[in-house]
Amino acid sequence: MQKTPDTNDSSPARRRLLDTASRLFYAEGIHAVGIDRIIAEAGVAKATFYKHFPSKDDLVVAHIEEQDRLGRAYVAALPARPPREMIAAILGRIGNAATDADYRGCVFLNAAAEYPDPASPARRAIDARRMWYRDSLQKLCAASGDPSSAMTAGLLVALSDGLLEGAYLDDPARIPSLIEEALAKLLPKA
Repeated sequence: MQKTPDTNDSSPARRRLLDTASRLFYAEGIHAVGIDRIIAEAGVAKATFYKHFPSKDDLVVAHIEEQDRLGRAYVAALPARPPREMIAAILGRIGNAATDADYRGCVFLNAAAEYPDPASPARRAIDARRMWYRDSLQKLCAASGDPSSAMTAGLLVALSDGLLEGAYLDDPARIPSLIEEALAKLLPKA
């Protein structure tokens, strides 16, 4: 019988493992960080790790799902505003993230590069995040009166991907003006 992970988020040990893994995965890459290092830096026993995460893949999925929850919570906490302004606020988060000294690109795009198999649990978690993001943008586009809301949402997701990586590779100070210009072309003000 396969052991299922302990998803009790209130466990301090689980929290330390997830926080440590998330920090290391983001800074160095998922495949570059081994379980023994995560266990050592989190200060837990190996048995404790396996109690909460039967495998590294389970930890990776928990990491991706937590980053997804944080992103969704951010969007849910945005004050109500007209759809176009809401889209600008959501995309604005990219500019905010890019100014962090530790910014290394998008958590989801970085993880997807390390998990190319679309059937892997990590990739399915990333795909679920992307579906939510695209659907959220499509609803906002439709609410703004865009007759091609699905196409516009797809373009906004592609724009987001480019901005997330461009903010890491290029000058992050340019991101806000790029967002403003892109929105002016994709969602002109009425």
